[in-house]
Amino acid sequence: MEKQIVYLFNDMELAKNVLGSVNGNLMVIEEELDVELIASSEDVKIKTNDSFKADFVANVFNVIETLAKTKVTVRERDVLGIIKMLKKYELEEVRDFYAKRKVVATTFDGRIVLVKSISQKRYYDALEKSAITFAYGAAGTGKTYLAVAYAAMLLKKNKIKKLIITRPVVEAGEKLGFLPGDLKEKVDPYLIPIYDALYDILGHDMVDKLILKGNIEIAPLAYMRGRTLDNAFIILDEAQNTTSSQMKMFLTRLGFNSQMVITGDLTQIDLAKASDSGLAEAVKLFGDIKGISLISFDKNDVMRHPLVSKIINQYEKNKRE
Repeated sequence: MEKQIVYLFNDMELAKNVLGSVNGNLMVIEEELDVELIASSEDVKIKTNDSFKADFVANVFNVIETLAKTKVTVRERDVLGIIKMLKKYELEEVRDFYAKRKVVATTFDGRIVLVKSISQKRYYDALEKSAITFAYGAAGTGKTYLAVAYAAMLLKKNKIKKLIITRPVVEAGEKLGFLPGDLKEKVDPYLIPIYDALYDILGHDMVDKLILKGNIEIAPLAYMRGRTLDNAFIILDEAQNTTSSQMKMFLTRLGFNSQMVITGDLTQIDLAKASDSGLAEAVKLFGDIKGISLISFDKNDVMRHPLVSKIINQYEKNKRE
């Protein structure tokens, strides 16, 4: 039997922001949750045969209105994020997240970078308090970007003297030997997302200047051996492709007044044997050590195009079959 719930807008001025440009936010909800929505300037009628789904959609509007009250323009990607978080967390936790969202950084052109999910908030909290933070999970969850943006802001405010970004050299389909240049130059194409994040926060000229001065160092993991890294923020990206010995070598480089962030996706291991992954081992070893935080992301934290989540779902389904 069809159920209809009427969601009344508490503030008529917010209604346009809640509905989105040309009712775009409504179309996202209809497509993602398979319901029919009929909107006016005063309310939205939610029509569905599923009582649980009707209540869920009402909760989505509740959170959208909370976000709209913070004077943020509610976009379709925000609505997708709200739907994903409500599938994972309670209504009050999601509302509280949007009411008190944390600012990660300000970009070079003045845009504000906010945490985009509750998992990102927990990640950001870990970055503020932990000497070592492991962030692992699905691609598209903002693990690397958030770490680079956070570190770039510390560098910008002179709170750290050096930012070091590294990754293991492991091919994922392409062969490094066929790329021109020395080892560092061969790794650079794989670090484009990191350069993009740095340019986003600091601007091209500043990044180039800081690299020349040695305040930003981007190098293969092999370059870390034998060093003690004091007064630095160190990011190890693509850590799922480290071996156990490489991970141990990296972690033991930690010096005084330094902080490490290790990011990776355990579903994208390119080693000959997935069981050799240093990240997989570290996640098992370090969960109970004070000063080390482990932050896990899943498909509901993916903040890319909605098709990305569907692609991940299909691969997971295919694996089970």
